[in-house]
Amino acid sequence: MLVVQKYGGSSVADVARVKQVAARVADTVAAGHQVVVVVSAMGNTTSELLGLAKEVSAAPRRRELDLLISVGERVSMTLLAMAIHDLGVPAASFTGSQSGIITDEQHVNAKVLEVRPHRIREALEAGKVAIVAGFQGVSRTREVTTLGRGGSDTTAVVLAAALGAAWCELCSDVDGVYTADPRVVPGARRMDTLSLDAAAAMTQAGAKVLQAEAVAQAQAMGVQLHATATASPTGSGTRLPPGPIPSAPVAIVADQQLELWQGPLDAMVPEGTHVRELQWDDSGATALVDLRNRHAPPPSGVQAQPVALLSVVGGGMESAMIPDVIGILPDKLLSAWLRPSGLGLLLPRHAAPAAQRTLHARFLEESAPDAT
Repeated sequence: MLVVQKYGGSSVADVARVKQVAARVADTVAAGHQVVVVVSAMGNTTSELLGLAKEVSAAPRRRELDLLISVGERVSMTLLAMAIHDLGVPAASFTGSQSGIITDEQHVNAKVLEVRPHRIREALEAGKVAIVAGFQGVSRTREVTTLGRGGSDTTAVVLAAALGAAWCELCSDVDGVYTADPRVVPGARRMDTLSLDAAAAMTQAGAKVLQAEAVAQAQAMGVQLHATATASPTGSGTRLPPGPIPSAPVAIVADQQLELWQGPLDAMVPEGTHVRELQWDDSGATALVDLRNRHAPPPSGVQAQPVALLSVVGGGMESAMIPDVIGILPDKLLSAWLRPSGLGLLLPRHAAPAAQRTLHARFLEESAPDAT
């Protein structure tokens, strides 16, 4: 049985952790599986490389950035291959281009167009573990490209689909998907099973444990995902099979990296700003701005308020529930609305932690069934 395992940067942050991953891969092989490993750059390597680029140039060319930051994964893949070899398991490492990850021409945030994993298949047929540099590919004009933050998850998913893997395992320092952030909500519980559609709704709402593009690709390609901790055995954690959003609430998600902008419409959306929602009338405009993609302060004349978007993910909710929710939250809601994936609530950011705990107590009990 073929499985694809992806290991994030924290899982290979130093030599000791690289050796731990190598031992886990060797255990998976010993259990009778063929294994393809997708690996991210070690620790904060990508951020450090981007920092170097900014020191050299105030506006580095995106093509050169791709060539630079793709180095991090190449370091990880070769070191891991060496560590696996030392355990007596044959392994070979491959860059994104060697693995046949074909992308469009959009540097720094490329999209995968097709996968031609000929060399990966050859390595597997020769009895080797194939180690693939995540986060990168090659365009049809033979330029090195990268897939954007979290792109190693996408690499793993598209390879799993192309190779017909039984499942794709996303390994990190988190042991699965929880009903809420356990650092904020003490009663949050790990789900053994969560449908891919529900997982997609969570990532779209701001959940960080899974990468949105990877989940969307898994949906489109019918790939079963496992989210687990590197320290846990293969097949543990949360299983994410293809399937619809359940009719009952399954999770509370908080996206706190947002600001609410208010001001004149003509000043509201400067170039390069990612606006999640924009409304306007004769009196002015209101925009919900994602800070992760904002590279400048709000324009002159625009007021900015830090906010959090809370989402109750799950179907079966009705508009009649909104007054009930307003009544139980500790601070006044700025906005509330229903959508197919559940209930959306906009609050001042300082109110988000208490609101998460309140919503979890209201919608999700310890005895709630898994979100299959």
